[in-house]
Amino acid sequence: MDRMPLMEPIAKNEPKAGEFFKLRPDATRGGKGHGVVFANEDALLTPPRIILQPEGGGFPSLRETPLLVYRPQEGVPPEDLEGGLSGYWLVSERLRRVMETVDSGAFAFAAVDYRMEDGSKGPAYFLCDVVRTLDALDEESSQLKIIISDDFEAGKYYRLTGDVRLAFKREVLGSAHVFKLPFHGGVFCDQIFKEAVEAAGIVTSRASNGLWFEDVVNC
Repeated sequence: MDRMPLMEPIAKNEPKAGEFFKLRPDATRGGKGHGVVFANEDALLTPPRIILQPEGGGFPSLRETPLLVYRPQEGVPPEDLEGGLSGYWLVSERLRRVMETVDSGAFAFAAVDYRMEDGSKGPAYFLCDVVRTLDALDEESSQLKIIISDDFEAGKYYRLTGDVRLAFKREVLGSAHVFKLPFHGGVFCDQIFKEAVEAAGIVTSRASNGLWFEDVVNC
């Protein structure tokens, strides 16, 4: 009698430290933060939105080039990654190169006219948005608080505070290295993206240069 072939067990998505990270601007440096001001934000807004970023992410049609001005009285010069620009990140040229090389499909960029306070042209910077959202969290294998409520547009929310251990569905991630989740507003990346940033000299043992990688597994 022929025997049915044994089925290979499906690999479980166990949380593992050092594999995935939450990526955000480094807010640990203290002080005022960066001193970049969005000089022509009002001219670019699409009412009733009060920030430039559309509700669905990405960039709207821009009537003119975003004008950003560094004002020393407002804070320090921008690092490689900064937040708080009308819903967008501000990224340096060298960070943009890493982003496009490692995972171009995860990001959208808009060139800006970046000026010093005296009107002289500053170094190249770009507005950046993470535009890939994947329902990739393995809720059964993860440890987190999931809030079910009509108060949230999507009906639930991932609260990532306290003792958190996240596992992701690799079959959903595929070749993606950077992504958002539909039930959380943060950005996540894998070890490959983190190592590429480090290899470019952007994050070192002495300086974050504006990037903060937080392991999604609390050891």
